[in-house]
Amino acid sequence: MRERDNADVMMSLVAVVVDALAVFGGVMLAVWIRFSSGWIPVVVPPVREYLQEYAAFGGMLTLGALLVLRNQGLYVRPQTGTFVNRIPRLVKAGVSSMLIGAVLAFALQNEIDIARWVMTLAGAMVPVLLLIERYILFRIEWNLARHSQTRNQVLILGTDSVAARLKRTFAREHMLRARVIGFLRTTAGDADPGIPAAEILGHVDELEAFMERQNVHQVILTSAGLGTERMLDIMLLCEQRLVEFNVVPDLFHLMTTSMDVQSLDDIPLLGVSSWPLDLFWNRLLKRMEDIMGATVGLIAAAPIIIWAALKIRRTSPGPVFYAQERCGEHGKTFTIYKLRTMHVDAEKNSGPVFAAAGDARRTEFGAYLREHNLDELPQLWNVLKGDMSLVGPRPERPHFVEQFKTEVSRYMWRHVSKPGVTGWAQINGLRGDTSIAERVKYDLYYLENWSLAFDFKILVKTRLASKNAY
Repeated sequence: MRERDNADVMMSLVAVVVDALAVFGGVMLAVWIRFSSGWIPVVVPPVREYLQEYAAFGGMLTLGALLVLRNQGLYVRPQTGTFVNRIPRLVKAGVSSMLIGAVLAFALQNEIDIARWVMTLAGAMVPVLLLIERYILFRIEWNLARHSQTRNQVLILGTDSVAARLKRTFAREHMLRARVIGFLRTTAGDADPGIPAAEILGHVDELEAFMERQNVHQVILTSAGLGTERMLDIMLLCEQRLVEFNVVPDLFHLMTTSMDVQSLDDIPLLGVSSWPLDLFWNRLLKRMEDIMGATVGLIAAAPIIIWAALKIRRTSPGPVFYAQERCGEHGKTFTIYKLRTMHVDAEKNSGPVFAAAGDARRTEFGAYLREHNLDELPQLWNVLKGDMSLVGPRPERPHFVEQFKTEVSRYMWRHVSKPGVTGWAQINGLRGDTSIAERVKYDLYYLENWSLAFDFKILVKTRLASKNAY
């Protein structure tokens, strides 16, 4: 069985302590700034007369904040992923904590007089202090895990692309303190190129014999083709040996199980469940996010767009901007705007094709713009117009939509919402000449799991996403 790691327990306790210090410290720092710093004129009695009351308020707020952080799963260990993945939950926890503070201040106004300046300053500082201390804690945890001994040995049943991806994930996620010791085949087909032949240690039928001679803490099955009876045999074998057993479901088929059951005159009707963005309030929130984000983005990006336009004008004959027809929400077409990165009439001889590595159609400066995602900036105007969203599936050209809608299962479900300037598939490198089937999986996962926090996570990671940006 996977060994328990006392270091994870200790880091959870440390996280509770430093979070409490950040929240309580943020409140008391706000008190100091308001009354003792001299930065704000004091028109009330000295703070010492009220220090105990503010400390009591800070203590109650801290307890509420710790409950919110726990509810966000921020004390679960081990935690995987980058610090960026935690930012949406930390921001949400910080804002929720200050809402609790506002409710407390109102409820206790007859016992404790909380100055408005204190609440305003605390509301700004508590989320910031949480982010800072959590980043420092993340770096400490990551470095400790990186230099600690491997505690869990993982055996993967399967040699497909999912198995190869699991191997890379375990190698990257130091927090797990785990190591893939090898693979057992489940089919007679070729193994994924990412799995060295030396690491394929036999067939799944040899699992029991392998576990006799090798210490295994966790078994993960990535192949869904073994059949229910064989899978149950493996589960029982692992249970008998106290080995943790996990199955990786096929994401594409798993999503099709998201069903909605209705009843019509006692006759059950099974259908695809609604999407989060089918709800009016969710669509309203997303549109508000788009308008505010695109407005701020256009103002901030204006100098970059002007500089790029002048550079394009000097280095390549032709227009600065490039307009192209794309498919949007419900399959309706619209005109998308981008900074031109290719030579004029680049597809005159080839027809519509995807961009690829070393694409000769690009200008030298255009390659730079694409690598840094700067050619996409004019699409913020499309967002303001309502043709696009900041985050969503990548808008495709009608030529390719007609082709893929018959070749790729569930492809047209990508069009149930507005396309995005960036998206879950894009930041995972699925753009350009990459697998359309894989892209659909990521797009549908986003649509089925949409939230403002998910959008924020994608927007933050977009700046760092340059894989396959041809």
